Amino acid sequence: MSEHLRITDLCVDLAGYPVVNNINLSLKTGQIGSLLGPSGCGKTTLLRTIAGFEKPREGSIYIRDQLISDQSQAIPPEHRKIGMVFQDLALFPHLTVEGNVEFGIRHLSASKRIARVKSLLELIGLGGYLKSYPHELSGGQQQRVALVRAMAPRPDLLLLDEPFSGQDTERREQLSLEVRNILVQDGVTALLVTHDQHEAFTFADAIGVLNHGRLRQWDSAFNLYHKPADRFVADFIGQGVFITGKVLNDRELETPLGLIRGEMDHVPTIGTEVDLLVRPDDVLHDDFSPVKAIIETKSFRGADHLYNLTFPGGADVLCLAPSHHNHKVGEKIGVKLDMDHLVFFPKVGE
Repeated sequence: MSEHLRITDLCVDLAGYPVVNNINLSLKTGQIGSLLGPSGCGKTTLLRTIAGFEKPREGSIYIRDQLISDQSQAIPPEHRKIGMVFQDLALFPHLTVEGNVEFGIRHLSASKRIARVKSLLELIGLGGYLKSYPHELSGGQQQRVALVRAMAPRPDLLLLDEPFSGQDTERREQLSLEVRNILVQDGVTALLVTHDQHEAFTFADAIGVLNHGRLRQWDSAFNLYHKPADRFVADFIGQGVFITGKVLNDRELETPLGLIRGEMDHVPTIGTEVDLLVRPDDVLHDDFSPVKAIIETKSFRGADHLYNLTFPGGADVLCLAPSHHNHKVGEKIGVKLDMDHLVFFPKVGE
């Protein structure tokens, strides 16, 4: 696959204040990306800059190897061949579904216009709704119509700004899967902005984690979770806690939970103290383990319980256990650690 979107050394100011700082990322043709991070981290500003609504202070943006924006020149938004789907959907209430979808392709002949509209509506399972109005559709149906309206002109890039934010959690996950399948089937290159990491994991091939305007890591969901580039990404993605460890050799750490063995991406000086990341799925419930921990809190999640455990010596960890292992708060349970790959960072304060 060829490089489709390329952003190089991008910096953007708003009202004289730096909001996006030195961003570098790329998407290949047909790839779906996501920008993820806390509120105010710069992800929407980055999306708006790609669309042409903001101008870079430094850096450049290319689509299909064509320069569309830098500090000295910019192609106007309406000429960038970029589609956008916003939070508020912005369907035209006075137009039918057919009218909404064909809005951006009215330059085509009637036969091509009708064929494109029908094929897109069939793709999203709304082939029988051509003459319906937005108010006659469910929220999810409106979402899909807004999506294919943006797809109809075959944009070079589709940008989605929190498009599922108005849906409940279960519906969001279902919609993000549906929308991803639609984009993949139509071969669309897309970039999603979200603050919901589960949505990003479901939707995207590549995910960028931003904080304070900087791209901390651009990677797959698997690597963000299992191989975070820095402490912020490790703390932001998934759930987990840090416990103190001392480096014994190139495969072992001494911790309050005992000796822990696993692969290390880098090996600090022997004897160095580090903070080891422990995810809930690293801690296995085992009634026969000699290592015991006290349940401080528990949260029922259907198939699992999430236990907050305290070990002798004061170390706290999270543990996911099948819900039929229903233990009480204050009870001691046996656990063991299963960590093939050790993720750690310099000890805080050092």
